[in-house]
Amino acid sequence: MTPEDLAALARRAAEAVEAEEVVRLAQKLVQIESYYPGPGEEPVVAYLEPYLRELGFRTTVQPVAPGRPNLIADVGEGPGGLILEGHTDVVTHGRLEDWQVPPYAGLIREGRLYGRGSCDMKGGLAAAIVAAATLKRVLGEPPRTLRLAIPCDEEGLMTGIKAFVKAGYAEGFAGAIVCEPEEMEVCLVQKGAMRVWVRFEGKMAHGAMPYAGVNPLPAAAWFVGRMAEVQLWLQSTPDHPYLGKGWVTPTVLEASAGEGQFNVMPGHARVGLDIRTNPDHDHARIRRMLEAERLECMRSFPGVLVELEVFEDRPPTQTDPAQAVVRATEQALSLLGMPVCYGGVPGATDGTYLWAWANLPIVTIGPGGRRTPHQANEFVEIDDLVAAARLYTAISVLMLYKD
Repeated sequence: MTPEDLAALARRAAEAVEAEEVVRLAQKLVQIESYYPGPGEEPVVAYLEPYLRELGFRTTVQPVAPGRPNLIADVGEGPGGLILEGHTDVVTHGRLEDWQVPPYAGLIREGRLYGRGSCDMKGGLAAAIVAAATLKRVLGEPPRTLRLAIPCDEEGLMTGIKAFVKAGYAEGFAGAIVCEPEEMEVCLVQKGAMRVWVRFEGKMAHGAMPYAGVNPLPAAAWFVGRMAEVQLWLQSTPDHPYLGKGWVTPTVLEASAGEGQFNVMPGHARVGLDIRTNPDHDHARIRRMLEAERLECMRSFPGVLVELEVFEDRPPTQTDPAQAVVRATEQALSLLGMPVCYGGVPGATDGTYLWAWANLPIVTIGPGGRRTPHQANEFVEIDDLVAAARLYTAISVLMLYKD
């Protein structure tokens, strides 16, 4: 097939996307509550698995945790294929009084679909599913595998995509499109993340006699203050053109001897840190800096034991622009008359583990505002949903039918 014929085929398949089905499916997915703790992702999989099977996809339900399965759906067969990835979990709706629309009604107003998960990322997931279904309907079985990876638990510890990669479901592919809401920008870089618990053990005592115990709170406060120095080091490098600065953000500070125990000096305290990094930041060095601060804290506050746990370490990712999946994304945007703009993902995604553990080149691109997720009155533009479905269709054709 000549490059001109391939481009024409991609354009024809993209134009066959049925806008009504993109909207209907996205709306239906929003109406299925799937936050955790709560209903979990199983109700979404229970809806999508027969939907995809009836369309002719080969489906696999991969248990990850009770009530939290992954769904994998394939069309075509052959090495060097493409993964379209989108997760099924959402964050909680929070306080209902903060919403001007019901969070799970899937209301459409003035060209927008509203509801929890509409932007992050059931809209992008619906666009990927309709794209894959359109390709199959228009062109039949492709010569390479197109896999829909639909994992659970992206908003938590990403146990879904970890299980997906560990089971070998990412092997044999040439790349992946991560359909997260990135304003339809081509994102080849994304931040890394380190999640850290720092625990401070002292000795409980009466508040009137602090000398009878060891107060862990001053040590915890000192440690939090020292994190400004770690952040200064992160920000001593030039700002990344798409990711900006690195950050060290204390997000948890806990200490209590129990409810109402105002006159009791607690024996335990805990600090949580959310550290965000760029590709030029060395996580091993950050660990060494944290360890040095831990030791200095114990020297400065005798009797306080300080323990450090990095319980999640997600590397920053950077995809080579020469990769075929990048070139296909850029070409598809141009074919469809869409702007080719570049950006960066401000947080980690499931793509982190596709890139780091499966060595897959990834492009993160999807419908929705970058700052819209996790807010009350979350929404996605209908036009962006349809554009994303057409884009994913064109990318899939360019990747699966190339010589």
